[in-house]
Amino acid sequence: MFPTPIAQTKKTTQVGYKLLLPIAVILWLLPLAAVFMTSARSIVDINAGNYWGLPTEWNLIENYTAVFASTNMARYLLNSLLITLPVMVGSVFLATLAGFALAKFKFRGNLLIFALFIGGNFVPFQILMIPVRNLTIDLGLYDTIWALIFFHVAFQTGFCSLFMRNFIIGIPEELLESCRLEGASEWKIFYSIILPLVRPALAALAVLIFTFVWNDYFWALILVQSDEVRPVTAGISALRGQWLASWNLISAGAIVAALPPVALFFAMQKHFIAGLTLGATKG
Repeated sequence: MFPTPIAQTKKTTQVGYKLLLPIAVILWLLPLAAVFMTSARSIVDINAGNYWGLPTEWNLIENYTAVFASTNMARYLLNSLLITLPVMVGSVFLATLAGFALAKFKFRGNLLIFALFIGGNFVPFQILMIPVRNLTIDLGLYDTIWALIFFHVAFQTGFCSLFMRNFIIGIPEELLESCRLEGASEWKIFYSIILPLVRPALAALAVLIFTFVWNDYFWALILVQSDEVRPVTAGISALRGQWLASWNLISAGAIVAALPPVALFFAMQKHFIAGLTLGATKG
């Protein structure tokens, strides 16, 4: 089985792993530590070139208060929630229906539709930039929250359907047939049998989609431009002035923006790991 557990590898491999792992963790945490330290500095400290040392003056509370008091950060966070939550619910729900149909129903074009779901994940999103923007303008959705909601639901449903199909296909067919013999409708089977059994996959997808959409920056720049509908990723970039960038406020805003997906992951960590593991071993 691959990969081989570290405890079963050669002694030299175990020693190298124990030496390199702390180094890799430190290198990965360095940028995060730098952003956090910058969020606690004064602008004078930053202009003096103190980027990696301890702040000469700790302005932690002042900077985080100023992010909400002097910027539209609260509005940006609300916009991100208004975009991310409907996308998460809509894409996971549609993908569960599609995954159920593709996994448990035999019909002409089943594999073709499944291939289209897979192929859609490989389309470079930069190619879609101009057509999607023009489409939102024609439909009157440009610079609205609905533009981002509709696009993300459409774009994320393909990946979610692939994930859910591979998970649902492992559910025993005999279980569904016994329900049909008892007179249960397909819709009854879906919400009484399928949904409870795929709960770990739903949790995993919810965390993934929430993180993907919350952290989206490209489409937030393409489809919206006003502060009233701008999500937090694009809003943080708007904190930069024309002549001066308050990097302490930008860093504080970045830390605040990172908290919701991190909190969601830790809240659903058990289901998330179970969903990814089971989904990867089915079908």
